Amino acid sequence: MFTDKIGKYKLNHIVNADVLVELPNIPDNSFDLCIADPPYNLSKGNNWKWDNSVLLKGMGGNWNKVMQNWDDMPVSDYFLFTLNWLKQVQRIIKPTGSIFVHGTYHNIGIINFAMQLLNIEIINEIIWYKRNSFPNLSGRRLTASHENILWAHKTNKKRQYLFNYKVLKTVAFPEDNLFKPGKQLRTVWDIPNNKEKIEIKFGKHPTQKPLRLLKRMILISSKKGQNCFIPFAGAGSECVACVEKGLNYLGFEIDKNFIEIAEKRLNNSKSRLFNE
Repeated sequence: MFTDKIGKYKLNHIVNADVLVELPNIPDNSFDLCIADPPYNLSKGNNWKWDNSVLLKGMGGNWNKVMQNWDDMPVSDYFLFTLNWLKQVQRIIKPTGSIFVHGTYHNIGIINFAMQLLNIEIINEIIWYKRNSFPNLSGRRLTASHENILWAHKTNKKRQYLFNYKVLKTVAFPEDNLFKPGKQLRTVWDIPNNKEKIEIKFGKHPTQKPLRLLKRMILISSKKGQNCFIPFAGAGSECVACVEKGLNYLGFEIDKNFIEIAEKRLNNSKSRLFNE
């Protein structure tokens, strides 16, 4: 049965709220896909705390955001933060659904460990090779030219997740020098990080992902008309990718400035698709 809402939340909408506060209000087994681009915990000058006076089932406390800077926490706090949102995402994703999580060496090990503690099965670790990476200006380390993506599903007990294996062998990814049409898609993706002009026309987010990367995730493990959960919406790239691939979305973002950018991008995409 068609619905335009999940729980109290309207689909195809970005909610201006802290996802950690709102997640408990979302019903179990509501979404077919989750694409999460959480803070990588690599910035400095922030102050988060774990409030143990408020107990969450299976966790041990609640999050209070003391400052607006969102990308620097003590490692122990970041681990609890990761456990918290992953546990809730695990609950709201259907048994047939998939979870994709972005990361780098700063945080991907913590996310991996948290998934294993929660018995979330990691299907693949994907290496996103960025051949046009910005050089290391200090000359004191190797140029970082990849990010990690974990593809997972909610349980390691029974594998029901959707995998569009046959579809992937019929598509072309012309920007990917490592992909061979007609062959199995591998776990190293050669996707340049540069965005098309339309992707940054209305503004951008400091960790914004290119649409072609996100559309590939959608192609792998979803089908048109399904529902995608986006816990850290940023400037709306995942939402735009959903619109252009025919999925519904529900996003959360705490920064109103990024939501304004996202809404302009979404309106432009919807208008363009409608007129095609």
